[in-house]
Amino acid sequence: MLGALWRLSRGYRLCPWRSPYLRWRIETYQGWHAENIGPADFWKFAWTRRTELLRFLKWAGRMEAATRRPKDIP
Repeated sequence: MLGALWRLSRGYRLCPWRSPYLRWRIETYQGWHAENIGPADFWKFAWTRRTELLRFLKWAGRMEAATRRPKDIP
């Protein structure tokens, strides 16, 4: 879970509201225009949707673990 968060915030760890990827995801999910998302908007979104965000990070962590697991070779 923390690994997924670390990768998603890559390059913008101290100011995640500037991340084009995270802004695009908020725009897609919430409907806000990405260019208008500032620090207050980002943290408001993160706080109000924290349960869903944590569920997403757990899922992303499981998906990453599944892709790194060695495949059974017959």
